[in-house]
Amino acid sequence: MSSSTSAESVPTYIDPSKPSIARVYDAFLGGKDNYEVDREVVRGVQKAAPEARDLAVENRAFLIRACRFLAQQTGITQYLDCGSGLPTAENTHQVVQRVNPDSRIVYVDNDPAVLAHGRALLEENGNTALVAEDIFVPEKLLRNQVVQSHLDWNEPIALLQCGTLHHYNGEKTRTRKDIMRAYIDALPSGSYVVISHFLDPEDEYSATARKMENMFLHSMMGSGTFSTTAELEDLFNGLEMVSPGLVRCADWWPDGPQLKDLNAAQRSIAGGMARKS
Repeated sequence: MSSSTSAESVPTYIDPSKPSIARVYDAFLGGKDNYEVDREVVRGVQKAAPEARDLAVENRAFLIRACRFLAQQTGITQYLDCGSGLPTAENTHQVVQRVNPDSRIVYVDNDPAVLAHGRALLEENGNTALVAEDIFVPEKLLRNQVVQSHLDWNEPIALLQCGTLHHYNGEKTRTRKDIMRAYIDALPSGSYVVISHFLDPEDEYSATARKMENMFLHSMMGSGTFSTTAELEDLFNGLEMVSPGLVRCADWWPDGPQLKDLNAAQRSIAGGMARKS
């Protein structure tokens, strides 16, 4: 999308005066489905850390590796991808269906741009569905007719919450841990949970992480909380962690040796996977 926000260039279902989480991630990843208001958020966070786009890059790379692991190693053929975002290269269904074409995926989002783009992309893929629900209201989402019918809830499911929970702003009324507990309680035995989240590394890079957090929280987007390792481990609600546990996304089964030093952004996003027995 261009930076123009005239009535002629903006679809009626999009409000170009407010940043969208999905479009901000798209801008971080160098995509075209974003507006000036979204790029302003990116520029603000880059003032705190010039390499801040690596938050999105590492999050996407972790998602791809986690999905590849699930498809190749666990026998999982069902995926519930919460907050899927705008379609980009190597989405969940592309990764897992390359391993097993019969894998079934339900994407969940409530961003109008995501729903429009996603449905157009997926209309020829019978094993993949997209539903409009609030991922922070699991009880309603899990009752969704498509979620219930497209997935077999008597068989293991992989639940993906990648780059989502740090945009939740309702901690005072219901914690992220409580939200995840509702999801985990509903999952069949043998299911897997995948989470990635902005990290306060609690070291010499903490100050930069908190500066990025401050820019996110005080931007028009108004969300993007950085949490400690202990706080993030708590989100798995005692499930059995898959090795190497909760680590920086860059350290979760990388595709090769890390030859370059990690920058502040790469050190400020963590990911992990756990299994429900």
